[in-house]
Amino acid sequence: MENWDEIRTAFQVARKGTVSGAAEVLGVHHATVIRHIDALEGRLGVKLFQRHARGYTPTEAGLDLLQVAQATDDQFGQLAGRIKGRGADVSGELVVTSLASLATQIVPVLIAFQAEHPDVLVRYLTGERLFRLEYGEAHVAIRAGVVPDQPDNVVQPLLKLPIAAYASRGYVKKHGIPKGPEDYAHHRFVGDDNRNSRAPHNTWMREHVPDSAITFRCTDTNAVIAAVKAGAGIGFLMDMGAAQIPDIVEVHAPRPEWAAPLWLVTHVDLHRTTKVQALLRFIKENVREGGL
Repeated sequence: MENWDEIRTAFQVARKGTVSGAAEVLGVHHATVIRHIDALEGRLGVKLFQRHARGYTPTEAGLDLLQVAQATDDQFGQLAGRIKGRGADVSGELVVTSLASLATQIVPVLIAFQAEHPDVLVRYLTGERLFRLEYGEAHVAIRAGVVPDQPDNVVQPLLKLPIAAYASRGYVKKHGIPKGPEDYAHHRFVGDDNRNSRAPHNTWMREHVPDSAITFRCTDTNAVIAAVKAGAGIGFLMDMGAAQIPDIVEVHAPRPEWAAPLWLVTHVDLHRTTKVQALLRFIKENVREGGL
């Protein structure tokens, strides 16, 4: 079974029903087809075809082989499609990853890109974990925070997301709005459960907000939004997304030191492929024209 050429020949003979038909599809002489069938039957020790005047009919063993060969041929076809998508065409699978908190902004951009390139299958993966580009887990990563420093990655700055402090209307009604750092000890804050988080606003909180005032800690942005809405305290959210959340108010306007830089990250092996370059260019153009 180690010779795929012989199996592929048998597959085409079963499909076409004749040696000449298989030879035409494979682009070989009909004598080569006969030689492959004879060699494969000899190796397996069974007859794969009944020979008759009208052509070749698969035996029960031949039908079993046909099923396996069909599945293998389909898989080769799918592989060729994926490889083609990595080559000169903007087609095939395109895997993009980001934090879940960016989904509202990223998804419309990906859909607009797909509208221009309908042969692209988009897979948008979100999560707090770092998807490994070097292992082929994604083609493009949109990452926030400090500049990514993984080896063999190409990193490009995208933009800085404005971050502001928010609280629920109920919290403000009960506790008021702090005038400045001197009031923070008398308020409650929603913070990151990772006390070593390098996000700019978390770094700022460690320097200006007493640890005892950070009374509710979360592991992702969606939980921060839920906590702020429920009145747990003052939390930091993306300014553009917070405007769509009902019943919360701005406590502090965006500050430059809170802004979260976004980075476009690709692996060096895929960075120059046509579809990756097309997506990077599309994202940059859309950001320049009006932001995410």
